[in-house]
Amino acid sequence: MPETSVAHFYDELADDYHLIYSDWDASIRRQGDALDAVIDRGRAEVLDCSCGIGTQAIGLALRGHRVTGTDISPRAAARAAREAARRNLSLRTAAADMRRLPFPDNRFDTVVCADNSLPHLLTEQDAHAALAEMGRVLRPDGQLLVSTRPYDDLLRDRPASTPPQVHRIADHADHADEERTVTFQLWQWHDDGEHYDLEHFRLRPADGEWHVQVRRTTYWALGRDRLAALAAEAGFVDPEWRMPQETGFFQPLLVARAG
Repeated sequence: MPETSVAHFYDELADDYHLIYSDWDASIRRQGDALDAVIDRGRAEVLDCSCGIGTQAIGLALRGHRVTGTDISPRAAARAAREAARRNLSLRTAAADMRRLPFPDNRFDTVVCADNSLPHLLTEQDAHAALAEMGRVLRPDGQLLVSTRPYDDLLRDRPASTPPQVHRIADHADHADEERTVTFQLWQWHDDGEHYDLEHFRLRPADGEWHVQVRRTTYWALGRDRLAALAAEAGFVDPEWRMPQETGFFQPLLVARAG
């Protein structure tokens, strides 16, 4: 899959990505709190190298970390900066591919790559390149945090869809009038059993009908052992998976150190 297609997928989602959450501000706070509890360097210099519209980056900035955000989608990164400014937070952002990070060596205390972003890279070569870049920009003994979907479970079941999520936006003039937005995903698994095409559906009511938008991308279902091995091959040490019931974060979280 060409890398530009991932950028295009998130460019198209940038304006309404928050609608996948029932309450985006609550998710920002909750995810920021959970990641902050894992970061062990106090107030850290953090790179979120897949910042999207800022869910984790803003959450960490709210906790006092000095955060820089990059994303392959220019529109998503720009929105993250606007959303941070609207909350009176400092968040520097840039459009960048995680395989080619525009920073000098040993720049950050912590690198975050959350919300199933790394599995957009569809080969071991690309995943290794991204992890090696994350290690390069980390200071010695710096901390890596990578989260993915629970692929060990998903690889057993290979689901065809996700449950619908309903987001309601109350009309400020009349709170009885709510706009409902429904999002869900369809997954088509490849013959190799590891990759899948994702179709992201968004339904919004207008003029008595449902209007449908569909965006498409592809993922690699990286199991925990395989991703930990890739991190070790890229030079990280002590890779450890921490599960949602332990961290409070919504996805399994790989924690490792720069070697």
